[in-house]
Amino acid sequence: MGCFDYEDDDFGSEERQKFVAMEVQSVEYELSEQSKLVEKTPHYGEPRKYDPSFNGPIKNRSCTDVICLILYVICFIGFLLVGIWAFTKGDPRLLLYPTDSNGNLCGYGAYSNRPNVFFFDLIDCYRVGPAVLSQGCPTPQVCVESCPTDYWQWLTLYAQEAASGTYDSAARSKMICIDSVNAATSSKTVQQLVEDGECAAYYVDSVAVVGRCIPAFISQVISGTSDLIKDSNNSVIVDKYGSAVNGTVLEESTKYLAYLLNAADYGTKIFQDVQASWPMILIGLTIGALIAFIWILLMRCLAGPVVWLTLLSFLALFTFGCYYSFTKYVALKNDSSYSGVWTFTTNLSSYLNLKETWLAFGIIAAVLLGIIIIVLLFLRKRILIAIALIKEGSRAVGNMVFTLFWPLVPYIIQVVFALYWGASALYLASSGRASFSATNVTNQSLEILEYNDTADAWVKVTKYQEVVQELLTKIPCDPNANTTAGTICNFLKYGDDQYTIYLQVYQLFMWFWIMNFIVALGEMVLAGSFASYYWAFNKPKDIPTFPVTASLLRALRYHLGSIAFGSLLVAIIQLIRVFLEYLDHKLKGTENKVAKFLLKCLKCCFWCLEKCIRFLNKNAYIMIAVYGKNFCTSAKNAFFLILRNIVRVAVVDKTTDFLMFIGKLMVVGAVGILSYYFFSGELATKVRETQLSTYIAAYTPSLNYYPIPIIIICIGTYVIASAFFGVYSMGVDTLFLSFLEDLERNDGSPEKPYYMSKELMGILGVRNTKDPNGKKKSGGCCGCC
Repeated sequence: MGCFDYEDDDFGSEERQKFVAMEVQSVEYELSEQSKLVEKTPHYGEPRKYDPSFNGPIKNRSCTDVICLILYVICFIGFLLVGIWAFTKGDPRLLLYPTDSNGNLCGYGAYSNRPNVFFFDLIDCYRVGPAVLSQGCPTPQVCVESCPTDYWQWLTLYAQEAASGTYDSAARSKMICIDSVNAATSSKTVQQLVEDGECAAYYVDSVAVVGRCIPAFISQVISGTSDLIKDSNNSVIVDKYGSAVNGTVLEESTKYLAYLLNAADYGTKIFQDVQASWPMILIGLTIGALIAFIWILLMRCLAGPVVWLTLLSFLALFTFGCYYSFTKYVALKNDSSYSGVWTFTTNLSSYLNLKETWLAFGIIAAVLLGIIIIVLLFLRKRILIAIALIKEGSRAVGNMVFTLFWPLVPYIIQVVFALYWGASALYLASSGRASFSATNVTNQSLEILEYNDTADAWVKVTKYQEVVQELLTKIPCDPNANTTAGTICNFLKYGDDQYTIYLQVYQLFMWFWIMNFIVALGEMVLAGSFASYYWAFNKPKDIPTFPVTASLLRALRYHLGSIAFGSLLVAIIQLIRVFLEYLDHKLKGTENKVAKFLLKCLKCCFWCLEKCIRFLNKNAYIMIAVYGKNFCTSAKNAFFLILRNIVRVAVVDKTTDFLMFIGKLMVVGAVGILSYYFFSGELATKVRETQLSTYIAAYTPSLNYYPIPIIIICIGTYVIASAFFGVYSMGVDTLFLSFLEDLERNDGSPEKPYYMSKELMGILGVRNTKDPNGKKKSGGCCGCC
């Protein structure tokens, strides 16, 4: 008689009728409770029906999105071929070594004895402005054995030769000229050599920085001195145009090169700090990993107390902030000597002496405190669900320990790919021909005719060199056939072939696609593993022996096409965002406000679109891992499932993500504080006059910038913590979607029991009913429901 089996066949007995009535009331109660679980949202798609044969990721599945997989394989082969071609054609030394105006490498090959490059006139760099970093300095550049160590100018030698009527070969040997010119034997005057751009008009005491000769007194120049620069004869140095070179001019001319000098100096000191502190950095990262693991153990064993303690800590923090701010405000208000007046200043500490500042802090803290109290009061039940899901994730990890170590696999693949991509990109950038641009260095202005509306006539106007130079840099030239007066054909860079640019864009796109592909593969493997756990009715007996391996094999055999599809969507959006950033960089010097506004809007829209696609992809991978459907079908089903439970998703899922983020911050904060006390010497000071103080001081390295190892440790710890918590995040998301489907396809009856844990059922106020014949069907997430 169905699920009821009684020895007494007399259905009309009073006792039996009462019993049946009680069972009917019980079923009606369960159905009414079940109806309360359904979100009051519009009808989105058809909820899944009960399937007695379903017990987790289905085994009978087929390959999905094969066309996308074929496209991915073709593009991946193309990526490899481009890399191989770049390795055969490129030479990274072309990018690493400094070059002269003819594209020769200083310090390599025929110029191995001349490792430094010398700029004829640094003032010409000023005329280019910030573009000197990308277009180069429009002044002749030659390879030299060593940078000049004294001060020299052409006007002094020119005056001496003009007075004596003879050429001074010994004095001319001090001149720095292009390779094809020997000033000592040249028949040209010094003035002609300088004006023709064949020799430098002056030079100053310089030092080599990354192979570039930079004035040694840049630090004095940048300090703001406007004194005229003098040569060894105490004569004022002038450039080739006869203008005096003073501190202000040279400051503007060398400030962009000074950035390189400062960067190189900082880089050297940072490298020294890393070299001196790397053992302590490794120890700090190890401590960070241990703290992350301990935190995960706390989340598994004491998820509720840890979560509530975190939330209450925020409550206490804002309560204290509110109390302290208003107390400070009242104290300043009642202070008779208070004379603070609000004024705009860059000294931020001065604002702390104003009562208005503390009043604003108090109001902000009070508003945030009120929001937290409202959240805790009205979202308590959903926070309890989040806690229960975190516990479920902990139990799942306890039964599938390898899930904690699985992130190492995609990380290793990503590192190997990044190394290959970086090497191929470096070779590709140096695989093209040397490109040159024409540079007008003698014509300071250009007179042209322009129509003047006021005068109603054509008048002569002067346009400065920058306008002409912008056009000249777009004209390719040959340094060996340069005959244009006043124009120098300068080396610009290697790799300017048009096809090289296209290949670089292709390599960038493949970077996004392959990186997202690896991440998606890792997510799908974890999704399949946690789904196997949730939909195992008798735990841990029904959990597959090797759930992670089984999930990986399913993904590799059936769903690489779907992974390629989802990662392709993200890669396209990321490439568009890079293009928008490039346009934004190009528009920085323009005054087109409308174009800038539209560009900002587009950047914001595509940022939001990427976030949405990533969220949809993640849930689609979960559905693919469980049901084996193609990407579009899985994305649609996941999307409709989320819409049918939109309130619960918005609160529970994001609450869980927030708690995971708080966990990562706690781990990084703990390691950061320990690192600060150690590297800053505070720890040794706190425990001074003890044997421990001597031990700590002996192992504390002497550093130029002690924050450097702290930053490295914090970043590394955040990456490690993200790997651990990323497993939990994917696990909770998978368990949550499975939980929602469990509510839709099951009702707690003996035929359709819930798979969720007793704790989740207790929070929702439902339970699995027992078979009246006394045959208890075990199951549920705890194996005892």
